[in-house]
Amino acid sequence: MKIYTKTGDEGKTGLIGGTRVMKNDVRIEAYGTVDELNSFIGLLASFDLLKPEVHFLEKIQHRLFAVGSHLATDRSKINLHEASIIQPDDIKEIESEIDRLNENLPELRAFILPGGSTEGGICHICRTVSRRAERRILDLNDVYPVDKQIIMFANRLSDYFFVLSRYITLKKGNKEILWKK
Repeated sequence: MKIYTKTGDEGKTGLIGGTRVMKNDVRIEAYGTVDELNSFIGLLASFDLLKPEVHFLEKIQHRLFAVGSHLATDRSKINLHEASIIQPDDIKEIESEIDRLNENLPELRAFILPGGSTEGGICHICRTVSRRAERRILDLNDVYPVDKQIIMFANRLSDYFFVLSRYITLKKGNKEILWKK
């Protein structure tokens, strides 16, 4: 199978369902940013993290593929595949993981600057890219309705990466960098 097809040489790409759109279409921006987040999560998971964290990051990556598939589907031409649907349990699972990580963290008394550890810094990159993905998904929702579960899932991810950054940084014996007013 060839990787290059030359079908995008004029600046267009195909959605699931066959519709051709410009590569800067709001749908492509949304799922492209989700893909970017997924890549940064892969980078984060390649570091020396505890197995439960790596396992959970991989679960998120699989769900982000579902989100991308959902956003790439032209629902006027084709129905969503079951695998492309985010369920309320997917969101609850992130919330449970946030709670698990957060229960052993010191109370937050100041704003935290990104960093503290290499892995913590990458978590903050994931946090900010997930925020951008959420904004692109909301832009898409203004034009083509997006399932509310997708929006909620994207919103929870940024919270998760914030807490994960704190958790990893402190587990590694590093100090968080507090904002000095």
